[in-house]
Amino acid sequence: MTTYGSFPGTRPRRLRTSPVMRRMVAETRLHPADFILPAFVREGVAEPVPISSMPGVVQHTRDSLKKAAVEAVEAGVSGIMLFGVPEESKKDAVGTAGTDPDGILQVALRDVRAEVGDDLLVMSDLCLDEFTDHGHCGVLDEQGRVDNDATLERYAEMAQVQADAGAHVVGPSGMMDGQIGVIRDALDQIGREDVAILAYTAKYASAFYGPFREAVGSSLQGDRRTYQQDPANLRESMRELALDLEEGADLVMVKPAGPYLDVLAKVADAVDVPVVAYQISGEYAMIEAAAEKGWIDREKAILESLTGIRRAGARSILTYWATEVARTLR
Repeated sequence: MTTYGSFPGTRPRRLRTSPVMRRMVAETRLHPADFILPAFVREGVAEPVPISSMPGVVQHTRDSLKKAAVEAVEAGVSGIMLFGVPEESKKDAVGTAGTDPDGILQVALRDVRAEVGDDLLVMSDLCLDEFTDHGHCGVLDEQGRVDNDATLERYAEMAQVQADAGAHVVGPSGMMDGQIGVIRDALDQIGREDVAILAYTAKYASAFYGPFREAVGSSLQGDRRTYQQDPANLRESMRELALDLEEGADLVMVKPAGPYLDVLAKVADAVDVPVVAYQISGEYAMIEAAAEKGWIDREKAILESLTGIRRAGARSILTYWATEVARTLR
């Protein structure tokens, strides 16, 4: 006689038996609208310039940037975040090119808005590091330290210039105390109440930024540990979150994404505004490098990494694979 009851009655594997079953019960899904494409535009180049540490990513010309924006729209991507790379000779101590209406970032904003209108959210990195000859995110004092309040004055001007150039969203990434409140006031004073602020709320002093510094031609010597957050800390991020929301942030970000999924989950559980995560250059470079060596399946690793970020609580993800993955999903 057959004896029953010696095997498990509950079998979770039943819900994994086939691709269609796994798809039906999936708790997390990726959609093209989840993605924002970070893009670099470089002044004074006739052709796109490959970034050696980020295979497949380039410093765009103005024309190639417009093409990339159109491709993002066609793929269903929600936004594009622009970073300007000025000519070296235009860098100075206070990042003048960052507030010049004819600076490369402002010109690029106007180009992209003229090309795609409101079909793509045009976002702008609001920081001075690309434009300063010392590579820091703010103005330095006589001792060579970043002067928080002097930097806020520059951010206010930068926000107004970027809004006038067509930014739908500005992304203050410098981690200065009080930056969200100052920028909100500056935008409102010129009648730009409809321009949203994406706060870089938890931006860590990460070792994974290395390729990005090549991408923006950074002049930085040293590090940014006096203003970016210590990777050891979580409660500090929650304090920053409370301050950013109080000052008027419309969206909040955790950066980097992959190494800080615990922070992302904690932030997502705590707020009722959209949460964004930035899958940064080092995260991108590691997967591309391992795939190039044949050590991992590139496409599966990309989707798995993005699914993990989404599962942890990100409503939107900045990723250099935005257009590629959006096309795959469609």
